Amino acid sequence: MLAVKPVTIEFCGEEHRVHSPGDFSIGRESDLSIDDNPYLHRRFLRVFDEHGMWWLGNVGTLLTATITDGTGGVQAWLSPGARLPIVFETMHVMFSAGPTTYDLTIRNADDLYSTSRIMQDSGGSTTIRPVTLTTSQRQLVVALAEGVLRQQLPGRAEVPTSADAAARLGWSLTTFNRKLDNVCDKLDKIGVAGLRGGAGRLATSRRMRLVEYAVATHLVGPEDLALLDREGAAG
Repeated sequence: MLAVKPVTIEFCGEEHRVHSPGDFSIGRESDLSIDDNPYLHRRFLRVFDEHGMWWLGNVGTLLTATITDGTGGVQAWLSPGARLPIVFETMHVMFSAGPTTYDLTIRNADDLYSTSRIMQDSGGSTTIRPVTLTTSQRQLVVALAEGVLRQQLPGRAEVPTSADAAARLGWSLTTFNRKLDNVCDKLDKIGVAGLRGGAGRLATSRRMRLVEYAVATHLVGPEDLALLDREGAAG
């Protein structure tokens, strides 16, 4: 059997190279200790090789992670206890713990599956379907994702409360929440997980999940920050 080539994990401008046989943990107190955030698991993610390939596993009990390929065209939601093979040359990982969103990149020397081939497979459940946002809906998403989009180096950023994001846009909180409902409903209908749930989860978790999804899949980008200086649009 051919040796598994090493993978590289990038976070906040630092690189961590993992060689086979390897078992590399990511969390609050791990091989990659990303933050002392008390909402973050001590060991949350695990990068390891098995059966001749690299895997990313969620070894936490509460948090989830949004996983995309390098283009943002293929997306998956990694729940506690789940694992995914690292089959793309570039894999982006985003997750939230408390009010903070983190993102890191995993680079694999072996590009086992090209994104173009995956995108041509209409039966693939992880292929992202297109979604169109109105101007005001896009403004809302950008207001929530502003901290992430303004980062010079990917790593960590705060996601504002609904009240702070509404104030940033000059909207009332009622208007903001109504538009947030509309955006989450629209994405839920095309199969985006994690935007609906019990009443106790909606106020906090869906904002984080919306930011993860929107940034990871390139639904919004730094070029959209100019929308924050525009007056709110109807729709």
